[in-house]
Amino acid sequence: MTRIKRGNVARNRRKKVFKLAQGFRGAHSKLFRVAKQQVIKALRYSYRGRKNRKRDFRRLWITRINAAGRIHGISYSRLICNLKTSNIGLNRKMLSQLAIMDVSTFEAIVAQSSK
Repeated sequence: MTRIKRGNVARNRRKKVFKLAQGFRGAHSKLFRVAKQQVIKALRYSYRGRKNRKRDFRRLWITRINAAGRIHGISYSRLICNLKTSNIGLNRKMLSQLAIMDVSTFEAIVAQSSK
């Protein structure tokens, strides 16, 4: 049987894993076996994290809208209900930005939706 030399293939495979493992602590970025396991785990976490980030931001926007709405004397659920019935099509991200950056516009939106 002929001898198979895997120099470039194996080295390139390892380099790819080590590049992904950069910044990991200790052996997790130095030893191939450990680095490979940690990269797989990190990729799993990053997939899950991309889903969680959307949830977290929506929760943050809702909290901000609720806080700003209560300053103007209306709860979050009542505000969203009024916006829907008034056909004001602003999403939660934009509403929270208005509540922070432009209070007068947010106040006008609350007044318009309450009519």
